[in-house]
Amino acid sequence: MIRSELSEHKQLQDLVVERLRAQISAGKLLPGEWLRQERLAAELGTSYTPIREALKQLEAEGLVEHVPYRGARVVQFSADDVEDIYTIRSVLEGLAAASAAGRLTGEQLAELCALHEQMSAHPGDIERVREWNRRFHQIIIEASGRTYLIRTLKAVWMWSPAMLWSQFAHVPGMPDDERAEEDNAEHAEILRALEAHDSEAAERAMRQHIEQAWRALVKHIKG
Repeated sequence: MIRSELSEHKQLQDLVVERLRAQISAGKLLPGEWLRQERLAAELGTSYTPIREALKQLEAEGLVEHVPYRGARVVQFSADDVEDIYTIRSVLEGLAAASAAGRLTGEQLAELCALHEQMSAHPGDIERVREWNRRFHQIIIEASGRTYLIRTLKAVWMWSPAMLWSQFAHVPGMPDDERAEEDNAEHAEILRALEAHDSEAAERAMRQHIEQAWRALVKHIKG
């Protein structure tokens, strides 16, 4: 009976974490916004305990910060934080792409091609493009077969790129047409390297792609 109750409690906590994480990543909970337990408990229909534990987990993930005597709030990234995150992604995803070039299965490659086609065909559908883009990168990361690299990048992707874009209120809601074209061209270059099983080219293409995304974000931040 106790074990069953603990299991149910853990499932509820995981659900609360998933909900809050999704709202933060999507920008529905804004940077610097206070996460009041009373309000969250009422909105999610739960007690304070899973809310408190969920906030602790999100703090450990770097999505929430605890302010003594004030409570918890959504983190707000500085320009330096954003640069650090993109630098980490550039290096580690480059390594993942290099490894994936020699391990990628035919099924994974086919899914990457399908995602690329979807992003190219629907550049204005920002929500779906972001999800397709996330899946595109996740497939390559998973295909690397490198356990700790995958684990680290999974954590980094909790912050990037959707949450980073949502941190800046003046960033336009719709993607820049020119950047969308560049994104698709860069994805195509990554795909060519993966199809050729060229590790060096795959690493180079992935690093350049992420560095270009960083430059585009900087351009928007500086407005």
